[in-house]
Amino acid sequence: MAHEHGFATEQVHGGFLPDTAHGARVPAIHMSSGFLFDDFEQARDRFAGTDDGYTYTRLGNPTNADVERRVALLEGCPEAILVGSGQAAATIAFLGVLQAGDHVVSARSIYEGTKGLLVQNLGRLGIDVDFVSDQRDLDEWSRLVRPNTKAFFAETIPNPKNDVLDVTGVADTAHRAGVPLIVDNTLATPYLVRPVEHGADIVVHSASKFLSGHGAGLGGLVVDGGRFDWGAEPGRFPHLTQPEPSLGGQSYVERYGRRAFVVFARDVVAARIGASPSPFNAFLLRQGIETLSLRVERHSANALAVASFLEAQPEVTSVDHAGLASSPYHDLAQRYLPRGAGSVFAFTLAGGEPAARAFTDAVQLISRMTHLGDVRTLVLHPATTTHAGRTAAERADMGIDDGLLRLSVGIEDVADIIRDVERGLAAVRALGQGAASGGAVTSAAGDGREARPASGGAVTSVPGDGREARPASAPDVAALAHTVPQAHVLSEDL
Repeated sequence: MAHEHGFATEQVHGGFLPDTAHGARVPAIHMSSGFLFDDFEQARDRFAGTDDGYTYTRLGNPTNADVERRVALLEGCPEAILVGSGQAAATIAFLGVLQAGDHVVSARSIYEGTKGLLVQNLGRLGIDVDFVSDQRDLDEWSRLVRPNTKAFFAETIPNPKNDVLDVTGVADTAHRAGVPLIVDNTLATPYLVRPVEHGADIVVHSASKFLSGHGAGLGGLVVDGGRFDWGAEPGRFPHLTQPEPSLGGQSYVERYGRRAFVVFARDVVAARIGASPSPFNAFLLRQGIETLSLRVERHSANALAVASFLEAQPEVTSVDHAGLASSPYHDLAQRYLPRGAGSVFAFTLAGGEPAARAFTDAVQLISRMTHLGDVRTLVLHPATTTHAGRTAAERADMGIDDGLLRLSVGIEDVADIIRDVERGLAAVRALGQGAASGGAVTSAAGDGREARPASGGAVTSVPGDGREARPASAPDVAALAHTVPQAHVLSEDL
C-alpha cells in the first residue's frame, strides 16, 4: 500500500500529472475554448463518454481538472467539480439534489448570499427552506424534517459569528431522515477540518477565499464524499434513480452507483448552467492551494491573538470567536478544529453604529472591504452592508448588533494588526472623551447610561446599546504576539 502523504505534501504535489510533452513542473494554463479530435471516432467517443479526453472548456479543462484533483485529495474525497464562484458551487450542489416541491432544512447562521439563494432563487422554483434557529439543537433539526425534505445545509464555521457546527450530530440527524448533509467549508478549509470524515456528504467552497488566499480571482468547488447511497429510497431522488435516455435507459445510480450525484451535478447541472471558471483563475487558485496550510495556520493564530486582545478591551462587549474559552462553541472548536477556529469572527462595540464607524474609518493597515480569507486583514460592518436587507429586528435576532464588526484576520505581523486595532479603539474612545477629565463622567450617547472607570480613574462612555463597557488596559502587544507560533514570529515583529 502506498504511503499516505501529509497535508502539506498533498497541497504541493497531490493530483499532479506530469507534462509529457515538455516536462513543465507547473501545469500549463490551457486557455482554449475547445480541444482538437484526432479523428471522427475520437469525437464520437468523447461525446459518448467512453473517451476521457476534453471537448470544450465549459465541460472540462486540464488546468481546472488539476485543481479538482488536488482539492478532492485535501478533503479526503474521491471527486470535485471546479466552478466559477462559491455561489455557483452552492447552486450546483443544491440543484444536483433538489427539484420543485422539495424542502431543505438549513442552519440559520449561514452566509447571507446563500440564504438569499435558498429563499429567493430556489423559492421561485418551488423549493422550500426552514431555518434552524439554534443549530446545536439536534431535536430542532429533526422537528423541521418533512416528508419532502431532501437535504440539510450548514457551514462548518459560519460567517460572521464563528458559531462552529456539530458536524457529526447534524450529519447523523440528516441520515436518519434519509437525506445528505451539504456543508460549506469555506472558512475552515480542509486544513482545519474535513467535514466528510465527520459524516457530511457534500462539501462546497468559495475558493475565492482561503483556498486562493490572495483576493486575486473567483472560484468555487463542489466536493462529493462518495458515501451517500442515492438509491436507498428510489422515490426520494427520482432524477438519479429513474431511467435516463442519455444513459441508454439506465439511471444515474445504475450507471454510476454512489458517483450518481457528482456525475449528474457536473454533466447536467454545471455544464448546462455554464458556471465554468477561467483556466487562468484556476491557475491562480492552484498557486494559492500550495501554501494553504502555512497561511491558514498563521491566519488562525493571528485571529486568536486579536480576539484575545479585543476581549480585554472596555469598548468591546462581546467577541464571537470559538477559540476563546468564553465562547459557547469552544467545546465544538476543540472537537472539530484542533488546529484553530479560523480567522473570520465578529466583535461588538458598546457604542453601536457610531463606534463601528469610528473604528472602521480610523484603521490604516486593515482594509475596508467585502471579502474574506485574504492574506490582508479586512473589516466590514455587516448591519449596513451584508445584512442591510434585514430589518433591525431580524438583525437583532441573528445577533448582528449595530456595533458589530466582522474581521477577517490576515497573515501580517500580529503586533502590527493589534496596533491598528488599538488605533481603531482609540477613535472609539475619543467619541466619549469630550469634556471628561479626572473623575468626570460623560456619555457620548447623551442617554445617561453609566460606564465603568477607565484607566486613571476617569469614567467615559461611548454611544451604545445599554451594555456596560469594561475597564480599559494598554495593549500588551508583545505578549499577544507570542501567542502566534514562534516559527512565524520574528523578533522584529514585536
